Amino acid sequence: MLELAGADWRAQLLPEQGAAVAQLAWRGQDVLVPLPLGANPNASFGGAFVMLPWTNRLDAGQLPVPGMVYQLPINRPEDNTAIHGLARDRAWLVEAQAPDRCSLLQDMDGAAEGLPFQYQARLSLALESAGVQLSLTLTNKAEHPFPFGLGWHPFFLRLPGTGLRFHASALFARDARALPVAVQPSDGLVGDEAAYEGLDTHFAGWDGVAEILRPDFRLRLAAQGAWSRNLHVFAPGGGNVLCLEPVSHVPDAPNRPDFAGYGPLTMLAPGGTLGASLLLTAEA
Repeated sequence: MLELAGADWRAQLLPEQGAAVAQLAWRGQDVLVPLPLGANPNASFGGAFVMLPWTNRLDAGQLPVPGMVYQLPINRPEDNTAIHGLARDRAWLVEAQAPDRCSLLQDMDGAAEGLPFQYQARLSLALESAGVQLSLTLTNKAEHPFPFGLGWHPFFLRLPGTGLRFHASALFARDARALPVAVQPSDGLVGDEAAYEGLDTHFAGWDGVAEILRPDFRLRLAAQGAWSRNLHVFAPGGGNVLCLEPVSHVPDAPNRPDFAGYGPLTMLAPGGTLGASLLLTAEA
């Protein structure tokens, strides 16, 4: 476990458990739902985890590329999907660490597991007076082009009376397995819990900015790079979490070419890099 502290922020990271953020607090107040000590970050509604080399769901675990279709492991059998990528299930190495920041690395050569991915991913987190700076990059280490995606899945603490505000141009209706089936015009979302509770919805044409209006303070998330167009919102009914997930592509994008214009996987040449970053700020 890594313990970081800087400015008004404190964080705990778990490099050995997929680079999950177990805790994040501002001025002593939880920003994320704390992950209980020893809990599996991939089976808990708490903390935050990295999504790569794809995000959200792939129908039947299929990843089509020119000339063939790769079969990926189904890790959500109840809806027959491969969900949230592979990086969260594997350890990361600590590349660099200081009291208020760290950099973590993950090298993936999937050949031994029958997986088509070869990449190096780097996650950097810094706690600064300007806010929490988080960046994620993925470099294709294969000798051929390959499609990739990346995202971040935080479980923000949702107190009663919490509002949400962001702008977008489209949202996706989904089927019973939470896969996109139709695109609809949308202005985004502005409102209290009644406006977002129960959502598990993908928004495209996002402007990269979202605000969580808690009764005690306001959080602002500003995304750049590959995360500046697509936002997935998950707010289970009756719960205390609000997930605002900046992602690089639409769920199941490679299997739904009609939606490619809203956010496809990114084809990286050998040595090519996909990058994204965000700044999380708080104000009383």
